[in-house]
Amino acid sequence: MDEVVALDVGGTKLAVGLVDREGRLRSRRQVPTPAGPDAEALFAVVAELVASALADAPEAVAIGVGCGGPMEGFGGARTVSPLNIGAWRRFPLGARLTERFGLPTAVDNDAKALALGEGWVGAAKGVRDHLALVVSTGVGGGIVLDGRLLDGADGNAGHLGHVIVVPDGRRCACGAHGCLEAEASGTAIAAITGRPAAEAPVEVRRRTGTLVGRAVASVANLLDLRLACVAGSVAIGFGADLLDAARAEAARSARLEFSRGLEIRIGALGDAGPLVGAGAVGWRPLDAVAEP
Repeated sequence: MDEVVALDVGGTKLAVGLVDREGRLRSRRQVPTPAGPDAEALFAVVAELVASALADAPEAVAIGVGCGGPMEGFGGARTVSPLNIGAWRRFPLGARLTERFGLPTAVDNDAKALALGEGWVGAAKGVRDHLALVVSTGVGGGIVLDGRLLDGADGNAGHLGHVIVVPDGRRCACGAHGCLEAEASGTAIAAITGRPAAEAPVEVRRRTGTLVGRAVASVANLLDLRLACVAGSVAIGFGADLLDAARAEAARSARLEFSRGLEIRIGALGDAGPLVGAGAVGWRPLDAVAEP
């Protein structure tokens, strides 16, 4: 069976699995993301995860990676500088994995990966225009427009985490103020409330949903979109409190003829979404993932 190794690199956890040509995920494993400034120590953990997946699939044809951004370059030559992983700044993740395992490696933003995955086998299957928003430790996004995943000059298109939703709001790790990531990510919620995001009170959950809806509506107005898929541990964990508030704000803010009726869905892939998306990144250069 042809499969790709799917690797998800996040600020809280690292996960690996195997994804076949039909978007099916198997052999899943995850570990906490190591803290600290040592780039090579982090890569050693990543490499061990990939090796464990390859032990289950020695005939794997490629490696696909979804990682927090920003990043530079394209494909296997891409370097990554995740805001939530201080150990890696312009780290050549794709090149290092190819060198280590001898397989073609494709790296992309984790939220862009989710947009691919949801369009491939998830809540946006067959939809030519949609966005995906990941609300987790950080906040990221990916956009499919006219049936093509938007990349941008350095592959960072769709970074909804840095849409301003609270003018003069909290300072973001990017240096701006009031970004969605600075107001609605798991990291921000913990800083605001003094406890883990999973323990946030109802009013914080609803506020998070309102800010998500505001960002999504702004992008829908800009790009003529009618569907947003929202995923990530915060979005899924906050459930109806977040979703209802996001939909209400979208109805209030997406008022143009073409954006009115904007639909916000929880991603259909659930907690498998990051790995299915990373698998889609791996398959994409091999022309096995048909964008809508």
